[in-house]
Amino acid sequence: MAEITVNALVKSFEIGNNILDGLSFTVNPGERVGILGPNGCGKTTLFRILTGEIGYDEGQVSLTPGKRIGLISQIPVFPEDWTTEDVLKSAHRRLTEMSRRMDELTLLMERDQSPAMLREYDKLSDDFRRLGGYQMEVDRNRVANGLQIPAAQRSQLFSSLSGGEKTRVNLARLILEDTDILLLDEPTNHLDLRATEWLEDYILHFKGTVLAISHDRYFLDRVTQRCIEIQDGKAEFYSGNYSFYVAERQRRFDEKLKQYEKDQAKIEQLTRAAEQMHLWAIMGADKLHKRAFA
Repeated sequence: MAEITVNALVKSFEIGNNILDGLSFTVNPGERVGILGPNGCGKTTLFRILTGEIGYDEGQVSLTPGKRIGLISQIPVFPEDWTTEDVLKSAHRRLTEMSRRMDELTLLMERDQSPAMLREYDKLSDDFRRLGGYQMEVDRNRVANGLQIPAAQRSQLFSSLSGGEKTRVNLARLILEDTDILLLDEPTNHLDLRATEWLEDYILHFKGTVLAISHDRYFLDRVTQRCIEIQDGKAEFYSGNYSFYVAERQRRFDEKLKQYEKDQAKIEQLTRAAEQMHLWAIMGADKLHKRAFA
């Protein structure tokens, strides 16, 4: 069953100019897909539609119910007094709330050990362990180190970071959230080689679904299994990574050019034949006019 289904999608920002014009494709669970096309073709618009940030004019978009989707092109607004560490910790909100409730129950059970309270505590404890609650700090350190977010920066106010630093921290936050579907819009723009290699390795071992927009062909070569090119608002499909896309796109172009040249030669041949027939018709063979026009 497809995890993402886009069918006959149409989106315009001005009347008579559809940026997406009948776009259709499906993505299966666990696939890693490169979204390609020139600037302005609608790649980021597609991502914003998938996250529900903006609507669309026609068509259908569906995601597997219950799947969590994360987009890194946009940086959420956090409270002014939040540090980088607070932003990273926000990825574990659910686990933090579970831990807080377990602490509350522990205090309450000193006076009341009712079966209902014991059941709630046992369930919370099992869920907390299963979801990696005891690994929260280890995971934060692992991801922060991998993306080269130093300890000094983690204690800094998030609002004081540069745009590139914020993007890197936001990427770390999304990874820590263990999102089911990752939408990566130019994820390597603010990463150095070491951090890019760490991200590539993370994606290669990621069990969820990845859609990536990038001008970094080496990144796309490493992490994508197939490519979808948005061309004139519609989808062209390529069953391989970026290098396969480049070679296959050229092959298709050459094939179309060869067919065009063949068609042009045929047109030229028919045009010459029609002109000859008109000439013969003028010279007395009137019936040839009709055939020449045909």
